[in-house]
Amino acid sequence: MVTAVSVNLAALGWFKYAGWLATSVDRWLGLGLALPAIALPLGISFYTFHALSYVVDVHRGDAQVQRNPARLALYLTLYPQLIAGPILRYHDMQDQLGRRRVTLDDWAYGIQRFVIGLAKKVLIANTLARPADALFAAPAAALGPAAAWLAVLAYTGQIYFDFSGYSDMALGLARLHGFAFVENFQWPYSARDVRSFWRKWHMSLSNWFRDYLYIPLGGNRGSEWRTRANLVAVFVLCGLWHGANWTFLAWGLWHGLFLALERGPLGRIVERAPRLLQHAYTMTVVVLGWVLFRADDFAHAGGMLRAMVGLAPHDIGQWSAGLAAGPEVLVALLVGTVLSQPVGPALGARWLDWRARHRSGLARCSDAALQIGVVVGLLAMAALCAIVLAAATHNPFIYFRF
Repeated sequence: MVTAVSVNLAALGWFKYAGWLATSVDRWLGLGLALPAIALPLGISFYTFHALSYVVDVHRGDAQVQRNPARLALYLTLYPQLIAGPILRYHDMQDQLGRRRVTLDDWAYGIQRFVIGLAKKVLIANTLARPADALFAAPAAALGPAAAWLAVLAYTGQIYFDFSGYSDMALGLARLHGFAFVENFQWPYSARDVRSFWRKWHMSLSNWFRDYLYIPLGGNRGSEWRTRANLVAVFVLCGLWHGANWTFLAWGLWHGLFLALERGPLGRIVERAPRLLQHAYTMTVVVLGWVLFRADDFAHAGGMLRAMVGLAPHDIGQWSAGLAAGPEVLVALLVGTVLSQPVGPALGARWLDWRARHRSGLARCSDAALQIGVVVGLLAMAALCAIVLAAATHNPFIYFRF
């Protein structure tokens, strides 16, 4: 196991981090070395984590050795999620590799989930990407507070709908082939503290780090300070996993520190606070973290933060929020804000409650109308996505680069 883990991590380290580390050392020491560019293999972060999961699960006895190399290759390179997740743990997938059925219900669910994910990406994430990309590319010193906040809030919506949209599409494609993937998002922007945010955001990555890093480090079995140190270490590595850049490491450290602090007095303060303040606190931490995540470097991040509080000189005529926030962007922000909350489940629960109390012909008719409405809505979303895609340029998923 040690050999297999070492080889996999060495390959990941060489292709993803060697160039970044060599460039950083060269810059610090001023050596002026000519460093070769290392091409990053497609999907290496995901299939490396899959390989590690297989090796560790078999070593622990949580899964049996896979004797069929084709099935092992299928797990390592399963195409719906290979590029951007969700990350699959082997013990969750081993039974599906050899025994699965494809039914009409699977196809219906898969198509529905795929269309919803496509609409998230094309209609919301891509719309919010325009002001986010334009304003983050502008000199931070030229942004007023409104423009800076628009950039950060647009990116906050973009990254959620882009990544959760990809996850929906991956789950839909997988179901078409008879695979049931784990959920990757559960309305993270409705969280009331940073701990619950990470139980809802990129859940497959959080669970992977929990099972294969946090628990082996000792988890919460040691002293309180050891537990906090484990959390910070795990999230520093989580940030670094997203890319070879100091800003990613700082983003992971930012979240790790708040997770550690929430195990102390801060957590008790947040727990006793009104729900609105809990949500405001969580979103403040998350949104400020996205500045680090999106910025090119620390200077860029610092400039954006200064612009957000009005401390940067700016030319409001050139980089105003009004120039970047057209009607489509405002609609996308509004719709995205509503859909980032668990509105659907709440309405569904009320519908089921009403349906249980009204066992009448009207209720049965409303069932049929609802089903027809869902089909019409999905067809309309698919058609609108096709129209937008035909008129747009290529806009890749954000997590492709990680």
